[in-house]
Amino acid sequence: MGALDGVRVIELAGIGPGPFCGMMLADMGAEIIRIDRAGSVRGGDPASPPAVVNARGRRSIGVDLKSEAGRDLVLRLVEDADVVFEGFRPGVAERLGVGPEDCLARNPAIVYGRMTGWGQDGPYASTAGHDINYISLAGALAHMGRSDSGPVPPLNLVGDFGGGGMYLAYGIVCALLSARTTGEGQVVDAAMVDGAASLMSFFYGMLHTGFTTSNRGENMLDTGAHFYDVYECSDGEYISIGSIEPQFYAELVEKLGLDPDDFAAQHDRSRWPDLKEKVAAVVATRTRAEWDAVLEGSDVCYAPVLTVAEAIEHPHNVARGTFVEVGGIVQPGPAPRLSATPGKIRRPPPHEGQHTDEVLAEAGLGDEEIAALRTAGAVA
Repeated sequence: MGALDGVRVIELAGIGPGPFCGMMLADMGAEIIRIDRAGSVRGGDPASPPAVVNARGRRSIGVDLKSEAGRDLVLRLVEDADVVFEGFRPGVAERLGVGPEDCLARNPAIVYGRMTGWGQDGPYASTAGHDINYISLAGALAHMGRSDSGPVPPLNLVGDFGGGGMYLAYGIVCALLSARTTGEGQVVDAAMVDGAASLMSFFYGMLHTGFTTSNRGENMLDTGAHFYDVYECSDGEYISIGSIEPQFYAELVEKLGLDPDDFAAQHDRSRWPDLKEKVAAVVATRTRAEWDAVLEGSDVCYAPVLTVAEAIEHPHNVARGTFVEVGGIVQPGPAPRLSATPGKIRRPPPHEGQHTDEVLAEAGLGDEEIAALRTAGAVA
């Protein structure tokens, strides 16, 4: 059994962080029914699932939410669910008739999760945006990059998936625990700008104390320090070094054959640029594989910088089973790992609308009722 076995979730289909939240819940055992747009249903061979890893673990039904019958069908499913979540712009779910008030009226214990970039209110709430915009407003992007370049977006990990999808999943589980105690549901307002700001909590504290400055690329964790950075090897590959603690730093100096006297003042910021050049020059004399042989298994705080394809094959990841194959696609397995109720990928990503008849039959609809909904275009 998974930790969330028995939890029923209705997912109003969206993109990016919403599906990632659904994947996290499904991996831990939640039963998720994704409501896809009837108009987007094109069919597909169940033996060849789509390569959308974040969509794994759930079933899909195709529903026209703009039709009265489609809306009523979703609310009927909500009556027997524990959670419903959506990623629409503020007000869209209400206009469709499946907003928080509509769902709580049908099921007072329902947890209603809402995923947006800017949040449900505020001056930006109704405007379009993407991860890059949310982490900019949260004060995160300005600090990412080197001193001689502009800010460097870190893929869409910090806003969409970290500040968005994971915070929505966390909020949903918190609200579920509350609902099981009180019998009352509530709304989870997960805004990516809020989540990204929360992820920056440590750095807001460091800025207050003066340990970190607002100048990008001159601090210990943002490529300013010579002992916390990535370096290019002779073969064009890269290695990562994070020797912060003094005992790890001492081992770095030893393993790289550096002059201990020259590198004694580890935290003298005025020397960082010069020391970084010296470290870079040494690293550039060997290939990444050669540095693996020297530094792997040591306390330097070291790892080779791997591509996705390389990460899948690395011995450490293989030993831990970090990656698994589902539906012909190698992908990260469930995380984190629970000892008594471990996560599990229960099914591959569905084709849109793949399980419409199956789910509706389980909800108590007869063949004639399902056929009537299909004829009316309410389901696909």
